[in-house]
Amino acid sequence: MSTPVMIEADGLCKQFGSFLAVRDVSFTIPRGQVVAFLGPNGAGKTTTMRLLTGFTAPTHGEARIAGIDVQTDRIAAAEHLGYLPENGPLYPDMTPLGLLKFFGAARGMAGGRLRERLEAVVEQCALGAVAHKAIGKLSKGYRQRTPMAQAILHDPEVLILDEPTSGLDPNQIKGVRALIRELGKTKTVLVSTHILQEVEPIAGRVLFIHDGKLVFDGEPAELARRDGSLEESFYKLTAQPV
Repeated sequence: MSTPVMIEADGLCKQFGSFLAVRDVSFTIPRGQVVAFLGPNGAGKTTTMRLLTGFTAPTHGEARIAGIDVQTDRIAAAEHLGYLPENGPLYPDMTPLGLLKFFGAARGMAGGRLRERLEAVVEQCALGAVAHKAIGKLSKGYRQRTPMAQAILHDPEVLILDEPTSGLDPNQIKGVRALIRELGKTKTVLVSTHILQEVEPIAGRVLFIHDGKLVFDGEPAELARRDGSLEESFYKLTAQPV
């Protein structure tokens, strides 16, 4: 049997006024892949991820999660999806545990199921030491782990993570990388970054977007071989507008 497709972009376009932010982007990601969504700042990574999650409606094209169209049946698609926006959903006066309980209730989780998942994600994201502290008083690393825990709380099959290591120090980045690798053993993961060092440690495939258009789809080693290194390939692919 063929591996089912868990993330699908089919001719996605998004226009804001006269600006075309995403240009006819198409790709599929099967179950069990960890894919890096690479590109410079402003390339269209965040907009594409918002289209994939149903957060933003496309001008043209379709996006599907686990075969479900995110525009026509967003709630059903959301049951299969965990989404970490670049600036995760945080309320500074709440505690990580309080936030997770809130999102769990919003997803209809309760009783033993909710308690089980709360314990699991607090351990996975190493939040035990700060679970009862106000989010506004936490370090950047803990503030990044809290929305990550929210994204995986309902144990989704698909994770879409937008710049999960942004602003973290090297030790914190190492921890997030390890968590993504662990999650990738059982889930389909699409993680965006503009940091080349993030690609090879976590992903077996790269989607490279530039000027709103997909310009490369392949393995990190293949991208590095094109011009001798990931850095050179990055420079070449982004040297001219599409």
